[in-house]
Amino acid sequence: MHRSRDRSSHVPTANPQRVVAATARWLVTAFPSTGGSFSRALAEVQARQAVDVAAGLRYPTPLDVELLELTGPGGAGRLDELAGACEPDEIWREWVDEVLASWACCLLADPALAVRAVAALDEPESAFGRLTDPGHRERDAGVLLRHPDLLSPVADLHRDGLLALLDRTTASAS
Repeated sequence: MHRSRDRSSHVPTANPQRVVAATARWLVTAFPSTGGSFSRALAEVQARQAVDVAAGLRYPTPLDVELLELTGPGGAGRLDELAGACEPDEIWREWVDEVLASWACCLLADPALAVRAVAALDEPESAFGRLTDPGHRERDAGVLLRHPDLLSPVADLHRDGLLALLDRTTASAS
C-alpha cells in the first residue's frame, strides 16, 4: 500500500510541525551529540528525518491527523523514565509522541529499516539521505543517537507495530 502524501498532512494542522519538532528535540536531548555545533546540527537533521518518516507512517491521512489533534500525542513522561532524560517543566515535552520516538529510534538504529520505511511512504530515498545512508560524519555526530543498545528501551516500545505496518505495506504493494 504505497501512499502518496502531502508532507503537511501528517502532523496537527494547528501547528503542523509541533509534534515532529518536539519528538526530534526529545531524541537529541536524550541521545545528545558528542561533538561541537556542526555535530549537533547533523544529529538534529538525522533525528528530524527519522521522526518525519515515522510521522508519515503513523499519521498518513487527514483523519489520522485529526485523531492526533483530538487525543494529543501523550508527552515524554514514559520515554524519560526509559532513557533517563528529563527537562522538567518544558512545555514542548507535552507534544512528544511516544510512538514516533520509538519508531524513529528503530529507524536510526537500522538504516536498512529506514530505507524500507521511506519506500513505504513512496518518497525518494534521497530526501532522507542522512537517515537512510549515513556517512561517517553522520555516524560520528549521532553516535549516541544511532547506538542500538542505547536506543533499544525506547525502540522496543513500539517496534512490533512498525514492523507489522511495514510488512502490510510491502505485502499490499506486491
